[in-house]
Amino acid sequence: MKLTVNGKQHSIDVDPTTPLLWAIREQVGLTGTKYGCGVAQCGACTVMLDGQAIRSCVIPVSAAEGKSVQTIEGLATDGKLTKLQQAWIDHQVPQCGFCQAGMLMAATDLLNKNPKPTDADIDTAITNICRCGSFQEVRAAIHSVAKA
Repeated sequence: MKLTVNGKQHSIDVDPTTPLLWAIREQVGLTGTKYGCGVAQCGACTVMLDGQAIRSCVIPVSAAEGKSVQTIEGLATDGKLTKLQQAWIDHQVPQCGFCQAGMLMAATDLLNKNPKPTDADIDTAITNICRCGSFQEVRAAIHSVAKA
């Protein structure tokens, strides 16, 4: 099976029903995408599939074949952080950091679809769970990018 992750094609030998999350982590070797709940509730496993945020723990790897997968490792280009990644740092969003890769992917998807989101838009789009409670910082970071 061939899987395109962050613009690079990978040949992987995996059962087609294997969750995309495990193919990314174990076959491709990119561990930024995290396992949280395994039932698409927490969002730690959020990646982009053809430009749409999805929960990779419940999507079979076969559903990604022939499509483009983007992980947290693929957000920065040529070592340069995106405006959103920089805003995450500037607003000191991460605390423990476990949810942050998925949160950044969900926020990237939101801003791609809605470059000027309201608090209500953010709350609706960002359903990722953060045990540290950094939701106010997440909103501030998203708003700072939207204003820029």
